[in-house]
Amino acid sequence: MAHNNKPKRKSQNSIMLGIDLGGTKILAAVVDSQGHILGSAKRKTRSERGVKQTIERVARTGLEAISDAGLDLSQIKAVGIGAPGVADYDAGVIEFAPNLVDWVNVPLGPELQNVFHVPVVVANDVDAGTYGEATVGVAQGYNSVVGIFPGTGIGGGIILEGRLWRGERNAAAELGHMVILVDGPMCGCGRRGCIEAVASRTAIERDIVGEIRGGRSSMVSGLIDIETDRITSGILAKLLTEGDDVVRDVVGRAAYHLGVFTGSIVNALDPACIVYGGGLIEACGEYMLPIIRRNTYRHLIRPVDPADLPILEAQLGDHAVLLGAAMLAVDSLSS
Repeated sequence: MAHNNKPKRKSQNSIMLGIDLGGTKILAAVVDSQGHILGSAKRKTRSERGVKQTIERVARTGLEAISDAGLDLSQIKAVGIGAPGVADYDAGVIEFAPNLVDWVNVPLGPELQNVFHVPVVVANDVDAGTYGEATVGVAQGYNSVVGIFPGTGIGGGIILEGRLWRGERNAAAELGHMVILVDGPMCGCGRRGCIEAVASRTAIERDIVGEIRGGRSSMVSGLIDIETDRITSGILAKLLTEGDDVVRDVVGRAAYHLGVFTGSIVNALDPACIVYGGGLIEACGEYMLPIIRRNTYRHLIRPVDPADLPILEAQLGDHAVLLGAAMLAVDSLSS
């Protein structure tokens, strides 16, 4: 059975190193127990250079963050790192990371412990991001939180009764792969109709291009290469503001499905609040969140006053994962 972390009272003077290992970049920051960033560093991941070199780049970025904070290694009490994929929290192993080349059963925690000589906590990146929002972000004070992060895909994190919920096999909160349209669009996971295949930025791209190829007119045509179908969240935000009908229709439909999906999550878990973040929400939340909220509340089995179930926009941005990882590291010292 997996163990679930329960946040303890933060040590007053603990200094942590938080790291976000992403598919394209590594972010590291020295963080105090209240979530204040004291120093930071950043570099490209370059996972194609091999697992060993990637871990070396992670370690170097962490050491640079410590130097940027004007501290030395002996002042760091623990390290927390969020990484994409399935994490074995107890062993500190990344079992599989689809966005990192050849990352299968990589002992990330033990390798970093050899460098930093302090406890290392390894977590899934979206779990860490949700934990960051719940401990030092927009959802502070809520005991049960569900994080939903639409971007290229859709990630999720679940905190129940103050505990980061990992599940029996360290695979909880794969919310992006909840099926909401049986026989719907093909998802990257190989199944059909996952919310990720219906409402991620990638799905929105596909549907906008499909509308244009079907004969509808959109300003998107002049902003993207229709052969590559690449539409950034920034372009979506610009065209929503300018009132492009195709973009508004497709993004609105995605937001509707996210609302229905969120209502089902609330019916299953009854959390105190929902946090929406990720690149798509950062760019388009002003348009999408009202639709998501309206359709969430409409699909609840038990009516709830929106004030008693807030659907909040994440506030930590690019720092969410490293801050959440750092807070998990703080809590590990007390467990």
